[in-house]
Amino acid sequence: MAGHSKWANIQHRKGRQDAVRAKLFSRFSKEITVAAKMGDPDPDKNPRLRLAIKEAKSNSMPKDNIERAIKKSQGGDAENYEEIRYEGYGPGGVAVIVEAMTDNRNRTASNVRSTFGKHGGNLGETGSVGFMFDRMGQVVYPAAVGDAEAVLMAAIEAGAEDVESSDDGHVIWCAAGDLNAVSTALEQQLGESESTRLVWRPQTTTELDLEGAQKLFKLIEALEDDDDVQSVTANFEVSDAVMAEL
Repeated sequence: MAGHSKWANIQHRKGRQDAVRAKLFSRFSKEITVAAKMGDPDPDKNPRLRLAIKEAKSNSMPKDNIERAIKKSQGGDAENYEEIRYEGYGPGGVAVIVEAMTDNRNRTASNVRSTFGKHGGNLGETGSVGFMFDRMGQVVYPAAVGDAEAVLMAAIEAGAEDVESSDDGHVIWCAAGDLNAVSTALEQQLGESESTRLVWRPQTTTELDLEGAQKLFKLIEALEDDDDVQSVTANFEVSDAVMAEL
């Protein structure tokens, strides 16, 4: 399980370090608009919207931006976004899942395929690597919220399935369909989380050396630069020594 924890922490840190605020807010706005359009514009009646708003707030997205995204879903000019998942392999044989929202499937597919090719990867068919991941809910808390035992007890009471605690913080896992209920219960006991979202959790990880990690990160960063891409997940891990050099 240590590999998964390290992977999660790397992903978390990279997201914080590399995300351009305007691009990040754009992704949150798109998710909020789609969630509100597909369901009820009231987050209390729409779990997906509630989680999207919660994640946006945890990343300091202004309230006005959130409200604007919800209102946009109710207007006739709201774009019709299609949710698409791409799967493939990056440098070193690392499995990569790319989630996108697009109003032009052909454009997005072409861009994603080109990006994989330019950075030593190969885009595969849907399902080509998805079986190597589990779709799960992930709730992240800082280490300061409590010790491992206290967080574990809170997670068990909330209905979570697993907890990984380290000096970096606590990562709580639950079934995808339980994320709304589990996060709400955790919030009552531990307060606001750093992150609450659905993720692809790798069943196994591939360890990369410095060169392999540098190549993979270039691919991930290039994919994340695409305005249609919402998230990128890869089943890798690196040692502390390699991470320090990166």
